[in-house]
Amino acid sequence: MRIGVIGAGFIGQAFARQVIAAGHDVMISNSRGPQTLSSIPPKIGAQIGSLHEAIGFGEIILIAIPFHQYATLPVEPLRDKIVLDANNYYPDRDGSIPELDERRATTSGLLAQHLTGSRLVKAFNAILASDLEKGGQTLPSGNRRALPIAGDDDAAKESVARLVRQFGFDVVDAGSLAESWRFERAKPAYCIPFDREGVRQALDEAQRDIDMPEGSWRR
Repeated sequence: MRIGVIGAGFIGQAFARQVIAAGHDVMISNSRGPQTLSSIPPKIGAQIGSLHEAIGFGEIILIAIPFHQYATLPVEPLRDKIVLDANNYYPDRDGSIPELDERRATTSGLLAQHLTGSRLVKAFNAILASDLEKGGQTLPSGNRRALPIAGDDDAAKESVARLVRQFGFDVVDAGSLAESWRFERAKPAYCIPFDREGVRQALDEAQRDIDMPEGSWRR
């Protein structure tokens, strides 16, 4: 499988490492151009390219960018692609986005409104880059760590679930994109290592208007 990555930060690079370890091909891009990514291939083994080259390269595209930049993503090239939304909203970085501040939208909902025609799946946002880089982990319970995913396209979700399992994690289907707020930043399932039962419980405990205290997750 060929996978394109938009965003060469910590999550993008950690994800690319797991793609390669799983036996797939990956191309990384960022907004500044491939000339700024010359150190990545020897370090990770990934190909580098422009944003449009990475989109054209990938059957699946991971997006991991500062969320305030989401409206700059090209719509037509991503149409019909499986798009992994690994983004999180951090107001101190992204500025205020009223729809999110007032709980009228989710990050995936805004991205889906912009990327009309894409097969969007929320995934890989609820794990620290340092944890993702290690791959699947066995928890003290003896069970594997699980990651939540959400989306409206069942076939796209199954493709993403297979990839998550290839990375060594279990998967919990959190439902539709409308339910993806349950594992956004500052919710109980965000970046805390849980097995499947723990993730399900954390998703159930999430409350739309209540955030966990800052720093209650590992950053």
